[in-house]
Amino acid sequence: MPLHPPLVVLFGLRGSGKSTVGPLLAASLQTPFVDLDPLTALELGEATPADALRKHGEPAFRAAEVRAFAHLLRLPTAVIALGGGTPTAPGFSEVVTARADLTLVYLRATPDTLRTRLSKTDAASRPSLTGTGMLMEIDAVFTARDPLYRSRAQIEIAVDGLTEADVADRIVSELASRRRTS
Repeated sequence: MPLHPPLVVLFGLRGSGKSTVGPLLAASLQTPFVDLDPLTALELGEATPADALRKHGEPAFRAAEVRAFAHLLRLPTAVIALGGGTPTAPGFSEVVTARADLTLVYLRATPDTLRTRLSKTDAASRPSLTGTGMLMEIDAVFTARDPLYRSRAQIEIAVDGLTEADVADRIVSELASRRRTS
């Protein structure tokens, strides 16, 4: 019997480390890694998630995320990194409940950590969600989404001060612990 469930789904605010932790976790679990963001862009016929969000708007982008995620749930096993707002999308809950053998992992980073990480990235690749600017909106987005994300998580990892490898190791440990107690 495998150590891990067939699907591990990483979510958290942008900058929390989903796309960097995901490949490390997938390697540890010996399963494929899939990042939802590029697939969402393809779903809308765009080259990048930023282009898709700008050209189609947030409601269409969220609907495309849910469609792309639903397709990924056909995979027998994988580590999937969601987009930062995917858990807020209409229809997300229904798609998640359709597959009982997945584990939802919240990579929880505080606003200070997110701001530090995102200040080192290309702002053009991460458009503002509120119109105030990517770094200025972090506190508001965190305050709005954190309670929802915490309520959806089966595993929550506080990522502040941890390396990506540390986060992946903690997830593996949590999965093993859950396996032993089930």
